[in-house]
Amino acid sequence: MMSNGKATYTVDEALISMGFGKFQIFVLAYSGMAKISEAMEMMLLSFVGPSVQAEWGLSAQEESLITSAVFIGVLVGAYSWGIVSDNYGRRVGFNFTALVTGGAGLMSAFAPNYLTLIVFRFMVGVGLGGGPVLASWFLEFIPAPSRGTWMVVFSGFWAVGTILEASLAWLVMPAFGWRWLLTLSSLPSFALLLFFPITLESPRYLCMKGRTNDATQVLATMARVNQVSLPPGKLVVGTHKSEEDEQELDELLPVASESVEPIRDRNEIGGLNAVLKLLGPNLLRPTILLWTVFLAQAFLYYGLVLLTSELSNGNRDCGFEDKEAVHHVSHVTDRNLYKSVFITSFGEFPGLFLSAAIVDKIGRKLSMSLMLFLSCFFIAPLLFPQSDGLITACLFCTRLCISSCFTILHIYAPEIYPTAVRTTGVGFATSVARFGGILCPLVAVTMVHSCHQSLAILIFELVMFLTGVAIFFFPFDTSGRRLSDHVIV
Repeated sequence: MMSNGKATYTVDEALISMGFGKFQIFVLAYSGMAKISEAMEMMLLSFVGPSVQAEWGLSAQEESLITSAVFIGVLVGAYSWGIVSDNYGRRVGFNFTALVTGGAGLMSAFAPNYLTLIVFRFMVGVGLGGGPVLASWFLEFIPAPSRGTWMVVFSGFWAVGTILEASLAWLVMPAFGWRWLLTLSSLPSFALLLFFPITLESPRYLCMKGRTNDATQVLATMARVNQVSLPPGKLVVGTHKSEEDEQELDELLPVASESVEPIRDRNEIGGLNAVLKLLGPNLLRPTILLWTVFLAQAFLYYGLVLLTSELSNGNRDCGFEDKEAVHHVSHVTDRNLYKSVFITSFGEFPGLFLSAAIVDKIGRKLSMSLMLFLSCFFIAPLLFPQSDGLITACLFCTRLCISSCFTILHIYAPEIYPTAVRTTGVGFATSVARFGGILCPLVAVTMVHSCHQSLAILIFELVMFLTGVAIFFFPFDTSGRRLSDHVIV
């Protein structure tokens, strides 16, 4: 590219020219480890709560608070880490999230009493709230033409984490108990701290902060690791490019036809200004829709995890309230529970393959809506009592579709925001999603315990259908577009 007679290039052009190489594989492995850690800490809630209740004689409300404390912590963390990473860098953000998650997770295993356990699980939630930071960091290193596929691969580490946690619980819980499960589940977070010194800051973030020299050094390191050369010339921020440059890049990669609002001041990046931009006229509609869909998706996903546990251990059989204590003990040691969770967790793998197959072909929006409508179909038989085998099959297929939709949503969310507010925007959406995690036990657990399984499933059906419709109201699809550094008007 030429600007004022001098060769220039942007971050997008540099990433496209060097392709997906060894450096991106390292970034994928590192951020994937964080995804595994997040999934394991979330999935263990299905096992630890009932076990602690049986050991300490907790009430049902006290058991529920163990799960709620984590989601409340994520509410705080998702907002806080998004602001931190947009102001001080992606690396600072995900380093502290790993430290908080690993440290609090390990200390949870040594909690001497219920109150201490609640505090440590809350802190684990605060750390887990930083998940979107690593997702944005990974996204900003990926060439746009293959971004959708590699984001699906990245999301696949969540499925790996769920399988690992189900397997770990199956092996550890019956023999060693919940404290060992908490200890072993905290190890992936410490692995992140071990390799943190060799990670690099996002070059896109550095450019947005006006640190083009630092961004050039990062891109040069990436090119050296990938054994390729950077484009000739000087690195420039996208807004400095000429109309001819934009037209040439558009031929390689289609972009939205909407106008853009440039960032006039580097102080607009992150902080209160980022929050105000999210609620400004240009981003208000996608922001509100994103909050709505994230809340619904969290309600559906974590609700299905809890529903699997409830329907697999016999809670669907009503009329035996006098055997509650016996039920709680059997819940801890019953291998059928671990087997059911293990099988349904495998539904996430075909969901990932399905996501990869359709996300760039039919678009983000249509893919998500299609998966939600299919979920309505697969969960419908559970409106009525069914055999164990059919229950597991229905939950397997439903989780396949919901996890596929959730995967695509995590690809779509950071793509609709400009770089200056990307992690703040996704962080806010993740915070709102945790309200869905807080609400889902009221339906998946309380209603099923109260012999209202049909009503609980009907609520899941309505949320699936209405969310599928709401997705069509997003203003644009992001398939094949390069990441925006500006606010689309």
